[in-house]
Amino acid sequence: MYKANKNNLRQSKKKWWTKNISWLIVVGAVLLASAGRVAWVAAWLYLGAILLIILINALKMDPELMAERAGLQEGTAKWDLYLSTFVALFGPMLTILVAGIDQRFGWSGAVAMWQQIAALVFFLAAGFLGAWAMAANRYFSATVRLQSDRGHSVAKGGPYGVIRHPGYTAGIISIIATPVLLESWFALIPASLVVAGYIVRTALEDSFLKNNLPGYRDYISTVQYRLIPGVW
Repeated sequence: MYKANKNNLRQSKKKWWTKNISWLIVVGAVLLASAGRVAWVAAWLYLGAILLIILINALKMDPELMAERAGLQEGTAKWDLYLSTFVALFGPMLTILVAGIDQRFGWSGAVAMWQQIAALVFFLAAGFLGAWAMAANRYFSATVRLQSDRGHSVAKGGPYGVIRHPGYTAGIISIIATPVLLESWFALIPASLVVAGYIVRTALEDSFLKNNLPGYRDYISTVQYRLIPGVW
């Protein structure tokens, strides 16, 4: 049994790496193809930042969580099949596609260097926040589901002592920083749709957990804010 579980975890780890590296390659291909050139410094900085975040996640993530996040798991809430796909895949892909086309045709004009540097800092900070959330919450699934098969319980440590959905906060910061880093004000349009998707997903997940996860109602009485301390 132990050997079988160990083999399953090893296969899931390979699947996780394949999923993340494939995403990085696709993002790079879309960015450079839509921009029509390879010599785009901002795009390479963006890809390097993504790779760094992937490596940090791999170092800090619980092996069982890596298996959980390697693919779609049974029991995912039906509404989240659509929302998770939009905020994690189609929305970000549309954002970088618009950024690449903007770079090709120069719609946005020049973006100040300090703005790009600030965006890179915020993007990396968001990545570190997401990694911290994953390290503090071994139930940080890629989709909303009650993980009864993994002994699902409420995460209260790390950033969860301040806000209830730090992973979504990280996602919002990173998607807002992306267009600025990639020199595209126009890409803020699809990015804002992703932000809206995260806000809707946060509200729905809160309701789901209150109704299905024991101890969550007590947790929200202690940690009042979902995404931004003192705001919401």
